Amino acid sequence: MNNSNSPLHTRGLISIFIVLLIWGSSFSVTKFVVTEVPPLTAAAIRNTIACLALLPFYLLSRRKSRAPLPFGKLTLMGLSGTTFYYLCFNTGMHYIPASTGAIIEGLVPVAIAVPAALFLKEHLSGRLLAGIILSVIGVILVGFVGTTAESKNGPLGSALIVAAVCLWSVYTLLSRTVKDHDTLQVTALSMMIGTVLSYPIGMLEIQQKGWPAISWQAWLGLGYCGILASAVAYFLYNKALESLPAAQVGNFLNLNPVIGAIVAFLFLHESFTGLQWAGGALVIAGIWLSSQKRDPQPEK
Repeated sequence: MNNSNSPLHTRGLISIFIVLLIWGSSFSVTKFVVTEVPPLTAAAIRNTIACLALLPFYLLSRRKSRAPLPFGKLTLMGLSGTTFYYLCFNTGMHYIPASTGAIIEGLVPVAIAVPAALFLKEHLSGRLLAGIILSVIGVILVGFVGTTAESKNGPLGSALIVAAVCLWSVYTLLSRTVKDHDTLQVTALSMMIGTVLSYPIGMLEIQQKGWPAISWQAWLGLGYCGILASAVAYFLYNKALESLPAAQVGNFLNLNPVIGAIVAFLFLHESFTGLQWAGGALVIAGIWLSSQKRDPQPEK
């Protein structure tokens, strides 16, 4: 059982906070990229950049430890967290505003906490449940303002982001089951598998639409998403899952809609109101509540 005052717990909190800053800003960056680069092509390029960034560290880690890895689970992680996740996420972001995508991603805690309790037997304390409820209420408040998509494909885009949320829940739960293996190797290899499996889908899009003319700004965005939002953030996310319960990590992800909405407001000039600030305050309160020291559970 994790002690909330332990160095491992503290490192887990720091890791997930850095992840939130990166992922919260990635909605706007992705929205900018997919207005110029077709979504599946953008996903393939982004994931390739991420794999290239992780490859040297993966090879170094494998030299030090050649312990067998669970390739079956890593393949499922690659499919859920890379191949199909970015198929849904990038295509969805092509149709809806960045703030809408960020708000819908606020459903992640529910999608993680309930299966974690059912399948991983993680305890949901009253304090953690209260934090989740507060955070979800905050997400609802944020989501009711300025979230209507102008595109006629807005409902499709929203449905695809919901599908991405469900896929991320699968990735998170799978990651918790391999936490005894080297985090870097698990992160890199699952991403490499998922990236290779995504190439056929990307190639179909390129055949239909041709190779896009990509500006240097879009290349910067792809580099940001590939190196920081994928390679670095995935590693830190899996590192956080080693020392924090999946439900608590999922609840921290409620900051995504807040950060995502703020970044979209500042850089994409998307609407942002006082009610969204109120919802953001509830999200932060819920995260604070869920991160407090939990009462120890009796040994079974």
